[in-house]
Amino acid sequence: MSEEIVATIKGQIESNPILLYMKGSPQAPQCGFSAQTVQCLIACGQRFAYVDILSHPEIRATLPTYANWPTFPQLYVDGELIGGCDIVTEMFEAGELEPLIKEAADAVEEG
Repeated sequence: MSEEIVATIKGQIESNPILLYMKGSPQAPQCGFSAQTVQCLIACGQRFAYVDILSHPEIRATLPTYANWPTFPQLYVDGELIGGCDIVTEMFEAGELEPLIKEAADAVEEG
């Protein structure tokens, strides 16, 4: 792993309380899993940052090893990997995602 890319990933995760690594953008997801994850996040009603891994092949190549998570999308909240599409969807359907997202967003507004 390139130390420079790892530093970039760490910086992105640390500077964005809600960050989604995805294929495409929230307005134009490039895979169904990314689209599903975006829909769950949008339904939570908070702003979130994203990184299009298709536009950043070095991040796409490095993040699975860095995170020990092989697939995309990857959702990070407050610096912690939450998971991919299945986990995010399950959390959303169980009512667990929205409070987590809201808490992270509220902490930014208060900070």
